[in-house]
Amino acid sequence: MTEGTTTGGPTASAWPSVDDIAPQEEGGPTARSGFNYQDEIAVSFLLEMLEDPVLLRVHCETHDDVLLVRADGAAGSRTAEYIQVKSNELDKLWSVSDICSQKKAKGEKAKPGTSIYETSLGRDQHIEASRFRLVTLRDVNSDLRFLKHPCGAPGREPDCEDFKTLCGELEKRCAGFQSKKGNGAAFWLANCLWDVRHNEQAICDSNLKRLLILAVKRGTPLLPEPAEEILNGLRAWAKEAGDAKWQPHRDKKIITRDALCEWLEQRIRELKEGAGVISGGKLVSKMQAAKLPDDVIELAVEMRRDYGMASRSSRYLELDEGERLRRRVRSDVMSLRARFVAGQPALSSAEFHSLCVDRMDAVNAERPPGTEDRSAFLKGCMYDIADRCQLRFDRPAS
Repeated sequence: MTEGTTTGGPTASAWPSVDDIAPQEEGGPTARSGFNYQDEIAVSFLLEMLEDPVLLRVHCETHDDVLLVRADGAAGSRTAEYIQVKSNELDKLWSVSDICSQKKAKGEKAKPGTSIYETSLGRDQHIEASRFRLVTLRDVNSDLRFLKHPCGAPGREPDCEDFKTLCGELEKRCAGFQSKKGNGAAFWLANCLWDVRHNEQAICDSNLKRLLILAVKRGTPLLPEPAEEILNGLRAWAKEAGDAKWQPHRDKKIITRDALCEWLEQRIRELKEGAGVISGGKLVSKMQAAKLPDDVIELAVEMRRDYGMASRSSRYLELDEGERLRRRVRSDVMSLRARFVAGQPALSSAEFHSLCVDRMDAVNAERPPGTEDRSAFLKGCMYDIADRCQLRFDRPAS
């Protein structure tokens, strides 16, 4: 079977687009916990979208963990790349058995169509040409190693020994399985890339480097600290998109290149405008715009200053805990801000500020018994986010 072929089913015009049809399941948005690795992977693709105009859209938790929509050269023709992100640490290399293992309940037979391989191939049911990717922390064994080479590269030809052997194994272990478009193991192997990314920190470092290079190419060079602030915004955006439900928030789940480029230009402009402002100045102006009293503003500035000192002190917080708390604050204030901007709930600016403060107290109350109170750190972090132009307490003008 040649790459991109379809052996059966309706004509191409009958297939729905990945941008229009609701996902068959939404398990990811329902229970997303510990997904920092996946969100960092999503950020890497957002950066790729800024680098490459062919990449048009990034879906977060729709038809797969991440979905990339690309223009493929032909007029109006597009490719959808379905990406499964496996952040679980297997204590061994990935094998054919691992990707063909079907799910089964205790005491029941394995359920056909539920293996990693079958789930991936099963995404092939839309008008876009299908590509597939598996992103894993652990490497693969020798049987799967050729999948790490780019699709179409030497060593991946359908007539090479590795390809034929693995194709036979997939057909044996998942006998007769095909996508709704009639494609089978040979099609999946020809169009699947195995992408090994060994740890979250390495991906973070790579993302920072890519953003710094991208900023230079765009003629707007950045220092590492403001670049990290932009990456934090991208992480929050990816998480918000992953958390949203297709109905009624489909547009939140699909990040377009135009929207991303516009967002980046605005963020760089805000960061540059704020560079000449005394630290804390942006926070004061934002709280004044929300018509908050002077004493509250003074306390907020003081809490932000204390937070900065605590963040720089290795004795105050372990790095992992500090970053976990910062990510939680960024995520929560983004969710609150999104609801506030949408008019739900209908609050005044002062009431919205109070809601944000209450949320920080609620997060602090979730800490394990006997651990140190982090309320001041959480609120200081929130005010630092506002000072960095990532949070406003007033409602935007209609």
